[in-house]
Amino acid sequence: MPGLAVTFLLLSHFRSHRRTEIAFDGRPVAIFGPNGAGKTNILEAVSLLSPGRGLRRATPDEIARRPEALGWKLRAELRSLHQVHEVETFAEPGASRAVTIDGKAAAQAALGRIARMLWLVPAMDRLWIEGAEGRRRFLDRMTLSFEPSHAEAVLAYEKAMRERNRLLRDEVRDAGWYAALEVQMAEAGAAIQANRAAAVARVTAAQAGAETAFPVADLTILGPEGDDFPNGASALSEAYSAVRSRDMAAGRTLIGPHRADLGAVYAAKGMPAAQASTGEQKALLISLILANARALAEDFGAPPILLLDEVAAHLDAGRRAALYDELCALGAQAFLTGTGAELFETLGARAQAFEVTDDSGLSTVRERDLS
Repeated sequence: MPGLAVTFLLLSHFRSHRRTEIAFDGRPVAIFGPNGAGKTNILEAVSLLSPGRGLRRATPDEIARRPEALGWKLRAELRSLHQVHEVETFAEPGASRAVTIDGKAAAQAALGRIARMLWLVPAMDRLWIEGAEGRRRFLDRMTLSFEPSHAEAVLAYEKAMRERNRLLRDEVRDAGWYAALEVQMAEAGAAIQANRAAAVARVTAAQAGAETAFPVADLTILGPEGDDFPNGASALSEAYSAVRSRDMAAGRTLIGPHRADLGAVYAAKGMPAAQASTGEQKALLISLILANARALAEDFGAPPILLLDEVAAHLDAGRRAALYDELCALGAQAFLTGTGAELFETLGARAQAFEVTDDSGLSTVRERDLS
């Protein structure tokens, strides 16, 4: 049995689920049903057992079931290595979400210390051909999976940068106003850069050291438009000071880790991921998620929980079966969604299966047998 798994989940007034209770045994979980039935809502609920806004990046009020709008609540039992934790997260109308672990109030960052989680959702299928923001978010989720404190560095950097940008827009020219903020940005920025570089190195090593049915991606961290940018606290601090006039003309900070991009090359073909076919781009993403999971299994002591929404899209039957074999060999609790049970036939008794149906906007979940 895996050392990290959700063993019980309660959704209360969570999107289309008025009250849903599900027990899990640690095997992969296949969730099937028609579009709009509420399958992804279950994955989103599990994703909120980690820090942040979950796989949909929704605000707390967007999650609450309509039309009641009473707020929402999740309760879960989480087996993490040799311990079992009771986790609750909830939000009242108009309030931010709160977290308790084992009955005590906790910061969201504490969730990252008891569990690691990765996800792949359909919106990420265009990752390599859209703007840098999505790739930067993907890079930071990868980084956060290895280093939970990465979120604190990102928040510190963004807070200082907002203040600096305000000074720039107001055309404040007194260097004294900028100096302290730029030191804060440089220190937090250097931590961000180091964390990202370490994460890319770990995933790259995990790809190279595995036999897999999925292609290898060569990853690089790039500056804006592919340019190099200052690296390290001293270099960043000096650079922020040197470009104040240019930044003032733009009204914002133009250099630093907030402008980074994640480059990827389909190694076997030597082509940028953006030029690969739709199926190849999907396979590259899956390869990175699996490599990330293998590396985390070594670092954390157990493979992460994986959330793979509509993962069968763009995969032929052979590669789909290969994915399931890799997930089972990894020993991860993976939550997978699809429109029909036939998509998960090759999992058979290796997985639990649940059918989700919709009745006038109310989701119902029933356990089924794939074997």
